[in-house]
Amino acid sequence: MKHFKTLVDLHRENRFSPPENPQISLYRCNHSCGMGDREFTTDFYMIGFKKIKSGAMMYGRTKYDHENGSMFFAKPRQIIEFKNLELDEDGFLLFIHEDFLNGHALHNEIKKYSFFDYETNEALHLSPKEELIFWDLYSKIETELNNNTDEYSREIMLTHVDSILKYSQRFYKRQFINRTELLGKTVSRFNEALAVYFKNGTLQLKGLPTVNAMAAQLNLSARYLSDVLKQETGKTAMELIHIYLVNEAKNLLKGEDQNVSEIAYTLGFENLPYFSRLFKKEVGVSPNQFKRQLMN
Repeated sequence: MKHFKTLVDLHRENRFSPPENPQISLYRCNHSCGMGDREFTTDFYMIGFKKIKSGAMMYGRTKYDHENGSMFFAKPRQIIEFKNLELDEDGFLLFIHEDFLNGHALHNEIKKYSFFDYETNEALHLSPKEELIFWDLYSKIETELNNNTDEYSREIMLTHVDSILKYSQRFYKRQFINRTELLGKTVSRFNEALAVYFKNGTLQLKGLPTVNAMAAQLNLSARYLSDVLKQETGKTAMELIHIYLVNEAKNLLKGEDQNVSEIAYTLGFENLPYFSRLFKKEVGVSPNQFKRQLMN
């Protein structure tokens, strides 16, 4: 698998014009945007805009969802593959070497944007007005790249990159709301998947449900699932799993045929103190106290 350590290598390999800056570069795709039709990894953050007519983009070995004007985001050392991409219109790719962020606030801030970990069916779909915002920011970075470099160049370019990330976060939140209206509540599908996990014996085979396992059931990445659920409910996927488990525990504690340790084991907890702490955090009393209250 090809790994690109420098932008110079990436540009040369893909027959792009040499980069104006060795650590940040732009490439404008004119109806095609090939990257060799093979898997590759990089030391760069990649941000792209494409309207795909045909072909596919694979990210983390999963197919990216491109239906309309779409933004995608890739982080260093993630596996990427473009396959016979043809675009309806122009697109662009922005490459930022991770070293370019050293000593800047974005070095840490960029890691907080969870959309760099989104994988399947999770590209950012833009309205025409939103597209114009990103093209404007692209043009500003391009202008700065083509100017003579001075002490302000890096800060100005990273300010525009920061704007791209902030707008992306805003538009993703809009997309969460719009797609919820179109596709139904993710939290409902999530709870249904949890119920199936318990009913079909997966709990006994694989133990406590994880966010990754639930996300796989819904054909989503774990980060995307948590972000959507947070938008819908104010709680993360893990918090909702805990709430579900505690509700199941409360139901079982109402019976008389199992003690607390047996119920914990039934629910997949191998560590009784952990189960008790989780239960008390959600309910306010320990499982034993809860059961005594029911008996009284």
